[in-house]
Amino acid sequence: MKLAILDRDGVINQDSAAFIKHPDEWIPLPGSLEAIARLSRANWRVVIASNQSGLARGLFSMDTLNAIHAKMRREAAQAGGAIDAIFVCPHGPDDDCGCRKPRTGLFVDIGRRYDIDLKNVPAVGDSLRDLQAASQAGCAPWLVLTGNGEKTREQGPLPAGTEIRADLASVVDAWLTGE
Repeated sequence: MKLAILDRDGVINQDSAAFIKHPDEWIPLPGSLEAIARLSRANWRVVIASNQSGLARGLFSMDTLNAIHAKMRREAAQAGGAIDAIFVCPHGPDDDCGCRKPRTGLFVDIGRRYDIDLKNVPAVGDSLRDLQAASQAGCAPWLVLTGNGEKTREQGPLPAGTEIRADLASVVDAWLTGE
């Protein structure tokens, strides 16, 4: 089984410093849904691992988050893709939980759910915490320059072996062509 782990905000959709608080605010990045569709056609399973501290901050409810994710899944399906599962950390930055990236809890849960060793499973993010969690979980970290990616690259240092691409579409190009 081929598995891809993707962060959500800044990788698949536009990010917002004010959080994505309503389905209308969820806007896909150009080419991201088509990239997910190409993975689906190539028999990859696409899984999302996303910090969603807006829940802990009271900015939106679980029902609203589910509606945002329903829109994301619906639009991915319309493009011909499928999102197999969404793993979310609902905690705030000060909650000291094990699932909030840069900790590895979401990745450990994904490995358990799919009964897979995460060694070298590709994981895409736009922030240092995404890459750190992926690397510490044994995944192959990929940085996209969308969202916070440019700033993340400039601030560094990135985990060893991090691959950098312009966006999710170029990451998927690399995966599917073996670059």
